[in-house]
Amino acid sequence: MNCLSDWLARLEARNREPIVLGLERVQAVRQRLGLNPDFPLITVGGTNGKGSVCACLEAMLADTGYRVGLYTSPHLLRYNERVRIDEREVVDADLCAAFAAVEAAREDTPLTYFEQGTLAAMWLFQRARLDVAVLEVGLGGRLDAVNVWDADCAVVVSVDLDHQGFLGDTRETIGFEKAGIFRTGRPALCGDAAPPHSLLEHAQRIGANLLCAGQDFQWETEAASWTLRVRGAVYPALPRPAMAGAHQFGNAACAIAALWSLRERLPVALKALRIGLGRARQPGRFQVIGHEPLRVVDVGHNPHAARALARMLADLPPTGRVIGVLAMLADKDVDGVIAALKGRIHHWHLAGLDAPRGLACTDLARRVEAAGGVCRCHDNVVAAWRAACGEAKAADTILAFGSFLTAASVLSETPPHG
Repeated sequence: MNCLSDWLARLEARNREPIVLGLERVQAVRQRLGLNPDFPLITVGGTNGKGSVCACLEAMLADTGYRVGLYTSPHLLRYNERVRIDEREVVDADLCAAFAAVEAAREDTPLTYFEQGTLAAMWLFQRARLDVAVLEVGLGGRLDAVNVWDADCAVVVSVDLDHQGFLGDTRETIGFEKAGIFRTGRPALCGDAAPPHSLLEHAQRIGANLLCAGQDFQWETEAASWTLRVRGAVYPALPRPAMAGAHQFGNAACAIAALWSLRERLPVALKALRIGLGRARQPGRFQVIGHEPLRVVDVGHNPHAARALARMLADLPPTGRVIGVLAMLADKDVDGVIAALKGRIHHWHLAGLDAPRGLACTDLARRVEAAGGVCRCHDNVVAAWRAACGEAKAADTILAFGSFLTAASVLSETPPHG
C-alpha cells in the first residue's frame, strides 16, 4: 500500500468503533518500534490555543537554527499538515513509510486513527535527527497518545468545557485530565487565568515545576509592542503576535515561558523570539481570506472559542453587518456557541456537516432561532458560504466557524487573498 489516500482510508475504516482512551496499546507498539527520542519534547495541551502555542514554538525554535519537528491535529486540507519537519510538511512517501512501519509493529494490537498517526509522526521524527519536537495533545492529556512520551516541558494553555463525554463536565475534572501531561521534576506551564484546583493539586502532588500565568509570568501590552516577565527574566519590546486577537498575547507568553524553562538545554536568543513571533501563523485562527467584504475563517467550536471570536468582532471597526456561516458537530455545546455570538452576528447562514457526528441544519436552525437569530439553511457549507458572499456588502464581515470541517470546506472553496 503506497498511496497516502489508501492508508488514510484504511485507518478511517478501522476507526468506526467508539474511542476507548488508554495508553497501554500505544505504549506496546511504541516499544516494539523502539521510539525513544533522545531530543527534548515539548507537549502542548489545552481546550483552546494549543495550536497557536505550537506555531509560536516552531517558529521561534526554527529561527534559532534548531531542527524542529511539529505534530498537530486535526488537519484542515491535507493530512500532511499534521507532521512538519523544519517547517515543511512531510511528503506522502515518507508518511506511507511511517504508516507501514507502525502497521508491521502493531501486529494484532488495535490502534485508532490518531494513535497510529502519532506513532508514525514520532517514527519520522526519530529518523530526522531532530533537535527538538513539539507535540500537540489530541484529546485531554492524561490518556492521549502523545503522553506515552515524557515531556521535558508540558504546557496547558487553557481549561474550559469541550469533549465532556470523554473528559468530564466540569473544569475541575477536565483540568485533572489535562494536567496528566505534567512530569515530576520537569517544567509545567498553565496559561489559564483561573487554573482549576485539580490541575494545581496534581502538579504539586507529583512535584512538577509549575509556572502559572499571572503569577510566574505576566505581560504588559503597548500600542506597538509588549513586554513579558518570566520570574526574574524580562523580554522587552516584543512584536505583537502575527495571529489576530488579544488572546494571542497569552498564547505567545506560554510559548516564550516554555522556552525560558528549557533555556539551559535549548537556549533561544531574544532576536529569534521576536522574529518568530512576527511570523508565526496557524491556518483557521481568525484567518482573513478576503476583503470588501472582510472574509474570515475560524475553527472555533466551543463556547470558550466563541467568546474569543465575539471579542475580536467587537474590536473590528463598526462598519457594516456581521454575517455568520455556521456548521457544527452534534456533540458540541451548540447552544453555548450561539449564545456567545448572538449579539454580534446579524444574519446566519447554516449548513449541516457531512460527517458521522454532523448536526443537521434543521436542528441548528431551531437553536439559532430559539436564541433570537435570523437564519437560512443550505445544503452544505460551500452553499452557505456562497450565499453569504452574495448577500454581503463591501463594508460587511463574513465569519465562517463552528468546526475544523466548516473551516476546511470554506478554505478549499476560496483561496486566501491576504
